[in-house]
Amino acid sequence: AFASLVFTVTDPNDLSVINEFRKGLENPEVLKWPENGGDPCGSPVWPHIVCSGSRIQQIQVMGLGLKGPLPQNLNKLSRLTHLGLQKNQFSGKLPSFSGLSELSFAYLDFNQFDSIPLDFFDGLVNLQVLALDENPLNATSGWSLPNGLQDSAQLINLTMINCNLAGPLPEFLGTMSSLEVLLLSTNRLSGPIPGTFKDAVLKMLWLNDQSGDGMSGSIDVVATMVSLTHLWLHGNQFSGKIPVEIGNLTNLKDLSVNTNNLVGLIPESLANMPLDNLDLNNNHFMGPVPKFKATNVSFMSNSFCQTKQGAVCAPEVMALLEFLDGVNYPSRLVQSWSGNNPCDGRWWGISCDDNQKVSVINLPKSNLSGTLSPSIANLESVTRIYLESNNLSGFVPSSWTSLKSLSVLDLSNNNISPPLPKFTTPLKLVLNGNPKLTSNPPGANPSPNNSTTPADSPTSSVPPSRPNSSSSVIFKPGEQSPEKKDSKSKIAIVVVPIAGFLLLVFLAIPLYIYVCKKSKDKHQAPTALVVHPRDPSDSDNVVKIAIANQTNGSLSTVNASGSASIQSGESHMIEAGNLLISVQVLRNVTKNFSPENELGRGGFGVVYKGELDDGTQIAVKRMEAGIV
Repeated sequence: AFASLVFTVTDPNDLSVINEFRKGLENPEVLKWPENGGDPCGSPVWPHIVCSGSRIQQIQVMGLGLKGPLPQNLNKLSRLTHLGLQKNQFSGKLPSFSGLSELSFAYLDFNQFDSIPLDFFDGLVNLQVLALDENPLNATSGWSLPNGLQDSAQLINLTMINCNLAGPLPEFLGTMSSLEVLLLSTNRLSGPIPGTFKDAVLKMLWLNDQSGDGMSGSIDVVATMVSLTHLWLHGNQFSGKIPVEIGNLTNLKDLSVNTNNLVGLIPESLANMPLDNLDLNNNHFMGPVPKFKATNVSFMSNSFCQTKQGAVCAPEVMALLEFLDGVNYPSRLVQSWSGNNPCDGRWWGISCDDNQKVSVINLPKSNLSGTLSPSIANLESVTRIYLESNNLSGFVPSSWTSLKSLSVLDLSNNNISPPLPKFTTPLKLVLNGNPKLTSNPPGANPSPNNSTTPADSPTSSVPPSRPNSSSSVIFKPGEQSPEKKDSKSKIAIVVVPIAGFLLLVFLAIPLYIYVCKKSKDKHQAPTALVVHPRDPSDSDNVVKIAIANQTNGSLSTVNASGSASIQSGESHMIEAGNLLISVQVLRNVTKNFSPENELGRGGFGVVYKGELDDGTQIAVKRMEAGIV
């Protein structure tokens, strides 16, 4: 034995690992290696082993049906470049491959390995191909690719189908500049395709059929991978639209997005791609079915308006679908807005008139986000639009001003931006709860609180209830709302009701006093008017008049001197001999009984001077008991 050990060609460490490998097998005989020792790298060379000098470089035992574990010191084969263990029944714990710096190809797929060490991928700097498919690794908890794999800068093919990979798709995979094939189907991956995959050089990407929640989010990033030939995303929870830029993938031959939550119209760029296979089944695609150039295409179980390629949708359907696109396809609407007739009773939030035309859009609290589509202007019969309590932003499209029948537009509790378009017809526009808009635009007339139920069609499908509008305004043609800040909005909400109440009190008190006075005046004596005719003996040649006014009622009084007072409408007339003077004239000539015209005060009132237009000087006594 000593002599044999001394004269063997094979490196002693390598020989020790190979002997342990054989010892652990349940059926080593299938290898046809010498039973009583020998030299793997000597003569004759052992089957399934390739050496370079004294070092073992390759072990190739694919499909021999070998059973048993691998030696845990396998990484002592430090010159190993190829390891082909696929399609056997190896089991137990995978040994660490840490330190196998020359390993380029490792095929471990289709076995029964049940766990993988954390340092398995450390130091595999020359790794080009790694296959771990169909191994029940960490079946209970699953496992994730460690960051150490990113040091394998030469990696071209990485296939790990159905081996219990869990968690998010590692971001570093998108930055590996040599990686062309990434097959991770039938695992437990979740979350989105990372943004690091933008412009990746991948040719094959399989992420299909993830168990549990599956992968989700947008697939926009795949449209940047222009080298792709095969893309499998089926059996997940991907959502959103197929990006228009998918047409940039000129090398793509096989695309499968079956069984996801993808929505929207099929982009024309996809329809024009000369694919070998295109699978669009079991999604929520809408609108018309385009004419596809793919050799094999399937599009069953979607929400298309037609079933035949190339058939068009009704104009109202297209208008509503464009609106749906702008508000990011909320799930409730996606599930109910299907077919080619929005008046068939299934379209949630849509009511129609007797002519089977859309008349009401009633979608409060419907998880709408995004912006308002100009396409609504194509619904010429719409009269009311209720979109309150959503998360809408942006502007109200100017095209909406062409809706001649629109009478109510409720956009309260959103994030609409100014300016508002100038409507050409009177419109009740509800705006409260939009921080960027004023709560009561200048020139808008406040209208009473409204609780209109828009479901007025027996064939309508609308939400069961909608909240009352707490603040609304009537817009006259051409009126527009300016910007306002959040603080002003909050102040207005508090101050306007208080100010209104104080104004009401301020007006009510004088009105109450006035009414009481009027009631009292009805029982008082008529106005006392005393006109003193001109006295020739008076040196200042002044006409003297005394007045006391306690009522606005019409009256005519003749006093002892033959004078009379006459009132007609709002003017009191005073007649003195041939002199007829209105109280308004008296106010004018005395400068409204100004203190500067005061001549004196007596026990019964104040005397004021004045001069008529003809130069006549007059003295007017204003009695203390009256108010003119």
